Amino acid sequence: MKLLKISAFFIFLIVSHSCTEEKAVDNSNLVSVKSTAGDLNIEEVEYDVDGKSHRSYVAYKGDAEDLKPVVMVLPEWWGLNDYAKDRARQLAELGYFAMAVDYYGEGKSVEDPEEAAKLSADISKIPINARLKFDKAKAQLLKFSNADYNKIAVIGYCFGGAQALNMARQQDELKGVVSFHGNLMTGIKPKNNDVKILVLNGAADTFVPAEEITAFKKQMDSAKIDYSFINYPNALHSFTNPQATELGKKYNMKVAYNKEADEKSWNEMKKFLTEIFK
Repeated sequence: MKLLKISAFFIFLIVSHSCTEEKAVDNSNLVSVKSTAGDLNIEEVEYDVDGKSHRSYVAYKGDAEDLKPVVMVLPEWWGLNDYAKDRARQLAELGYFAMAVDYYGEGKSVEDPEEAAKLSADISKIPINARLKFDKAKAQLLKFSNADYNKIAVIGYCFGGAQALNMARQQDELKGVVSFHGNLMTGIKPKNNDVKILVLNGAADTFVPAEEITAFKKQMDSAKIDYSFINYPNALHSFTNPQATELGKKYNMKVAYNKEADEKSWNEMKKFLTEIFK
């Protein structure tokens, strides 16, 4: 268990394009280490994906018998960094069982944009592998008696937002997904129309052009999917990241934090989760 150092570091996505329910978990390679942060329970759960160790991050309030709806957090392309863990803790404070998913293995996060682009692209270009990583993480929920496996939602940011939408397109057992400034069209067509979708997008986001939004809405409408799409005026890409403006200057990217859009989008997510978990 790596005890947390909270930071507001949340990263932007430059490029991201990118089975059934498991009934049992192979615990032969699983290590769970536990600690507390205030009144939160924090755990790092280790498991194997194709011979490589992955370490996802769990946070919840209360005891191990207090059944809670689950919210899985899919990180941005930088991997399982402090920001993704911080969001998991925020969700736990709201009363959910939260899991921030390790996509790269070994709980890895990176700082170099070229490395982040390569790692995320390697996952996105082979959708079956992306789903395997998600499913392996989701299966670990079965070992927690207080994680309600019948009530699972997914939220994701940037790369994670695109992956969340892909999971909604493929997994009808999810209650709903939320994408924060993620790419919308990734080449994955909906295989079901049962999962509710909430997309929270920056109206000034140059990485999600109008044509992509139009194509996404057409796909959702054609598949008769229950979705909501919210555009936040003047919000650029990575509008939820308090450090996005500084990062935009550093990497010469059109990204910036927008406090109003950040707060409004989080509140929309909270309302959405309350509704789908009724």
